[in-house]
Amino acid sequence: MPEIQLGAHTVKTHGVKVARVHMHDWLILLLLVVIEGVLNLIEPFHRFVGEDMLTDLSFPLKANTVPFWAVPIIAIILPFFIILAYYFWRRDVYDLHHALLGLLYSVLLTGVLTDAIKDAVGRPRPDFFWRCFPDGVKVINNVTMGVICHGDAQVIKEGYKSFPSGHTSWSFAGLGFLAWYLSGKIRAFDRRGHVAKLCIILLPLLLAALVAISRVDDYWHHWQDVFAAGLLGLVISSLCYLQFFPPPHDPEGWGPFAYFQMLADSSQNDESSSNTNNCLGVTNCLGVRTTEMETVYMHSDDGEAGIGLRESNPMLDSMEAGRRR
Repeated sequence: MPEIQLGAHTVKTHGVKVARVHMHDWLILLLLVVIEGVLNLIEPFHRFVGEDMLTDLSFPLKANTVPFWAVPIIAIILPFFIILAYYFWRRDVYDLHHALLGLLYSVLLTGVLTDAIKDAVGRPRPDFFWRCFPDGVKVINNVTMGVICHGDAQVIKEGYKSFPSGHTSWSFAGLGFLAWYLSGKIRAFDRRGHVAKLCIILLPLLLAALVAISRVDDYWHHWQDVFAAGLLGLVISSLCYLQFFPPPHDPEGWGPFAYFQMLADSSQNDESSSNTNNCLGVTNCLGVRTTEMETVYMHSDDGEAGIGLRESNPMLDSMEAGRRR
């Protein structure tokens, strides 16, 4: 294993170099932000809602226990501060960069998938009745027996975005990545049986689960919505984490792949430089392969024997044999 050089790679000394290597990843990240914005602007599919379906869609229209603005704080800001705190402790820009990149990819990929599915499915929320008929007077089409909404257009638009839950998927994406990150840093799976470490990595998942439960309690989502969203967030966060870090049970699970690759490259460069500066003999320095040199016994005319080196090239051997004849 390469020598650990923690504290030698900071944002000031290596930050630009590391970011430049992953410039295309940051550009794709910006593209995901644009796609996420577009998905929130387009109109979702308006699934048919019949009069007989309103029984399951007439729950009260309540405010959010966890407001929309709090989701980025829970899913991005909170994990980022923990990652940043680890950086100030160890001064490893490789860990900071790859953890931040993995976190953002985890949340944004989950967000894009969530909103794309929302717009495609168009499932009504449990409180759809009060979104469609804010005055409580329902209007039904006599032919199709479908509802004819007369509420606020923006409120009705949100009423068709039940599946899957955005609050839940974002929370499990960001906090799920944090759980992976913490498990690697505290070596939760080092086979020493410290159950207290499991409590630490389960705390972020508990917070995400509470956010998911609040969505059902507020009647903004069905239970299937939050279950699928939680699963989606966990899968994406796991893939993003394992893209940058070894599994937590790995002996090198505490650091990113790029850090160990950098150490291996540095060790190889140092070894190559050392071999170049320490040539054994002029012949080797001039480029003759060592496999073509072999040890021979040399006999002088006075009967004394000695040990020397001679070239073992077949062509030279033939020339030497011809000369002796």
